[in-house]
Amino acid sequence: MAASLLGLLLSACTVGPRYSRPQAPSAPEYKETPPNWKQAQPADQVVRGKWWEVFQEPQLNSLEEQVNVSNQNLKAAQAQFLQARALVRLNRADLYPTATVGASASRNRLSLTSPRTGTVPDYTDLVLPADVTYEPDVWGRVRRTVEAARANAQASAADLESVSLSVHAELASDYFQLRTLDAEEQLLRDTVTAFEKALALTQNRYQGGVASAVDVAQAQTQLETTRAQAVDIMVERQQFEHAIAALIGQPASSFSIPASPWNAPPPPIPPGLPSDLLERRPDVASAERHMASANAQIGVARAAYFPQITLNATAGYEGDSITNWLTGPSGFAAAGISALVTVFDVGRRRAGVEQAQAAYDQSVANYRQTVLTSFQEVEDDLAALRILEDEARIQAVAVTAAERSLALSNNRYRGGVVTYLEVITAQSAALSNERVAVGILRQRMTATVLLIKALGGGWNVSSLPAVSNNAAPQPSGSAL
Repeated sequence: MAASLLGLLLSACTVGPRYSRPQAPSAPEYKETPPNWKQAQPADQVVRGKWWEVFQEPQLNSLEEQVNVSNQNLKAAQAQFLQARALVRLNRADLYPTATVGASASRNRLSLTSPRTGTVPDYTDLVLPADVTYEPDVWGRVRRTVEAARANAQASAADLESVSLSVHAELASDYFQLRTLDAEEQLLRDTVTAFEKALALTQNRYQGGVASAVDVAQAQTQLETTRAQAVDIMVERQQFEHAIAALIGQPASSFSIPASPWNAPPPPIPPGLPSDLLERRPDVASAERHMASANAQIGVARAAYFPQITLNATAGYEGDSITNWLTGPSGFAAAGISALVTVFDVGRRRAGVEQAQAAYDQSVANYRQTVLTSFQEVEDDLAALRILEDEARIQAVAVTAAERSLALSNNRYRGGVVTYLEVITAQSAALSNERVAVGILRQRMTATVLLIKALGGGWNVSSLPAVSNNAAPQPSGSAL
């Protein structure tokens, strides 16, 4: 009892450095924020939860809901989190005594010529022992191990959120790629219809002796080339459709999405303040938790310098027959304490501490680099949206001018002022500018999805499971 009390009193000692999150680079505001956006939006305007609903696209919402249920990468990440959570409870069990109960029965015959043989060379030995072993966590080695496991479990939960965010963002990106390809295909189909009418007009003019056979050949070449481009769009579209099927856990052979062109501009996404980004990115939270785990491992390594104290107690019954086995005189008990300290290990413990310290320094560098990368991604996507918005506005003017030029060329051709070559040139310019406009819209939608992903998709570090000492951790967040 005295030894146990001493162990409990000493258990307040925990070796190793206390953890505090190192400083990370930040900025007062985002450099690439478009001038017409507010620098600091109210918190209720920040994208939260099911962020894909900001696009107001019911079919996208339906597909995104299937990701949490059927995506296999997400299921694998969730299983990894459950492993890390169980490891916390596994390490926490070392804080408490271990009790074992056993039973043994043996029949023994000793050598008659052995000096150890007494008056009874044959005997039966029945034993029913109960053993208790306890290693008081005097130096905090177990507590530091639990602390490291808890931080790793939280990092695994953040990794799960990162996988969830990536999968949802990939699905949204593929969806808008597919929809804008539908818009481009519709543009080409409408152009084919217009070119068919132009070919018919040219053939009529040729039959009337007004146009040449060269005009007819040029019109037919332009028509068939555009038809081929419309068919070629389907190759890329089907690939995105198959990718979406894999993301929602369905066979590509039995999945399809009806064609529906997308022509709406992306919604504005408030970026908030750079100082908030560290709390909104699950990958940053994961790097920070790995840093906390590495800090705890330094304490585990330093605890090896101190004695390992073990308390043992055993009690039970031992007899030579069933009749006297479980009686009072057959009872036995013993208790003891032992301490083991390493006095020479050729620098093994020092190397362990140096390794743990270096691992911590590495985790700090990884954390700061993750923070820098997060700012880079946000600035990249903000710049892309700002520049693409200007480009889309200029391109809209170019499309209008190209369409007006085509109308003038058609009128001039019908009036016999120019050859069909001018019409083909105007047709090519108009189609090219319209396809560029669709391509810019595709880039804007993709950049919007990537910006939401870079901002954390509405996640917050407060969503991490607590993994407390007294209760099994309960996961939180939509992906958990």
